[in-house]
Amino acid sequence: MVGTPESHTGWTFITSHARVLAAIADNPNIRIRDIAAHCRLTERAVARIISDLEQDGYLSHTRAGRTNTYRIEPDKVLRHPAEAGLTVASLLSLLVRDETERTRTPAAPH
Repeated sequence: MVGTPESHTGWTFITSHARVLAAIADNPNIRIRDIAAHCRLTERAVARIISDLEQDGYLSHTRAGRTNTYRIEPDKVLRHPAEAGLTVASLLSLLVRDETERTRTPAAPH
């Protein structure tokens, strides 16, 4: 994993469900423990979110030994009427770092 973000208090723009989905999109074999650390959630909260996403068809997984491999449904439409017509892929295009971004050093704060 690239690094764990600093803790944060107060409101944010992105929901925990979107953060978990983005972490999985970034690494389909990521462990719940690592998602929890990255998203600053408990492992129990991450397991519940994954269950929500699977139940509604946004995510599925296969198990090989002790490893889960997640599969995101990129064409699934987002749930809220305000995002009518937007897909999971369009959301993830905003949230998931591409390979060049991962290898680049972080920019200095403005």
